[in-house]
Amino acid sequence: MDIINIIDRLEALITTSTKVPATQRTLLDVNKVQELMDQLRLAVPQDVRAAKEILVNKDDILNLAEAERRRTKAQAEEEFQNRINQSEVLKEAQRRARQIVDDAERKSNRMISQAETELKTSRAEVDAYAAKALRNLERQLTANLTSVRNGLALLTGVETFEVLAENGSRHNS
Repeated sequence: MDIINIIDRLEALITTSTKVPATQRTLLDVNKVQELMDQLRLAVPQDVRAAKEILVNKDDILNLAEAERRRTKAQAEEEFQNRINQSEVLKEAQRRARQIVDDAERKSNRMISQAETELKTSRAEVDAYAAKALRNLERQLTANLTSVRNGLALLTGVETFEVLAENGSRHNS
């Protein structure tokens, strides 16, 4: 029997026992009280042992829970630190990538600008060369044309012709 049940029976015995009139005393059956006290003595060690076991188990459970709490906390802190580190590595990689892209854009812009400058210079040089070559060709052609006309004039007995390069008109000399 458990202690609570025995205490409940003892309380019931007290409340149902005969009251002494004009006093606050109650007449109790000594044998019934003695019997309940014996049961109480027998029940106490068993209940105390059960309570002690519960306390021992409680301590073990609390110790296990504390160990699990520490382990979980350590894992969470480690995971948090890993994520922070990954975040920092990611941020550094993104910063480095932006820097590389920016450097490449600057280098590309410089190269384009340099190529445009070189192209303008080359075009000007080519145009100047072409103009010079065309002027030389014009002079040669004018000289050749004059020689051809003078030759024709000589053969036909006509006066000599000169071709003016400036306006392309013919004049008799």
